[in-house]
Amino acid sequence: MNIAILSRDSKLYSTRRLKEAGEKRGHKVEIIDHMKCVLLIEKKNPMVWYNGRKLDYFDAIIPRIGASVTFYGAAVVRQFEMMKVFSAVESQALIRSRDKLRSLQILSRAGLGMPKTIFMDYSKNTEGVIEAVGGAPVVIKLLEGTQGLGVVLAENEKAAQSVIEAFHGVKARIIVQEFIKEAKGADIRVFVVNDEVVGAMRRQARDGEFRSNLHRGGIATVIKLNRNEKHAAIEAAKKMGLAVAGVDMLPSARGPLIIEVNSSPGLEGIEGATKIDIASKIYQYIEKHAGKKKIQKDKINA
Repeated sequence: MNIAILSRDSKLYSTRRLKEAGEKRGHKVEIIDHMKCVLLIEKKNPMVWYNGRKLDYFDAIIPRIGASVTFYGAAVVRQFEMMKVFSAVESQALIRSRDKLRSLQILSRAGLGMPKTIFMDYSKNTEGVIEAVGGAPVVIKLLEGTQGLGVVLAENEKAAQSVIEAFHGVKARIIVQEFIKEAKGADIRVFVVNDEVVGAMRRQARDGEFRSNLHRGGIATVIKLNRNEKHAAIEAAKKMGLAVAGVDMLPSARGPLIIEVNSSPGLEGIEGATKIDIASKIYQYIEKHAGKKKIQKDKINA
């Protein structure tokens, strides 16, 4: 099959691994910078142009869309979908996953565990907000933050009030979440492909840091999930409409608590920790679903 990886940087580990894995499986794989794509929109003839040529020959795409370019990246994915090209991550699911508030509402409605969370419209009742999530310490997050950026741990009520007021002062939208003490600075990243857990790791924050992101010095170790953790990860990805997802959760006394469902999860940490070829798992999913579309298209064009 002809497959495009939508990525702005061909040197990124995840992009390189996906290209390598696809070519190893016999596919023709091309890396396309989605921010350089031009979208032609006309009646019954949507088209994507790239560097002066039509991209009308792909059977499938693998979106690797950064959070800062979600709007245009999702538009490019949607355009390919209109062209009947299979996408490993659907455009609507991509947009849904990038909206932290909407994501939490979806997960809450599905009955999945999560930390107590408050969202408000610049409320001055900071004492009530902090009390509602169980009191200090609390975690304060920017709605638009990613990879640990815009995440603050306020150790006491005074600090929490100061941080909330500071964010409100610059008109920044935030959520306030309870601090899960028993997690002890660790979280669990579960990689889900096609309603199946294909890898899981525990990420432990370094000393003096509560964020467990690997690029912030966190240490990854392979783990075996229990039944509740596996169920929570699969259901979270399913409710978000994501066939390929990285589900982040905190271990707690009341079971796994989901903190985020990532639509463009990195491969480096999970493959390094588990020694599993996650990239090939993604291609197996594409081959199973995009392959059927290709056969139907070939029959029509024969």
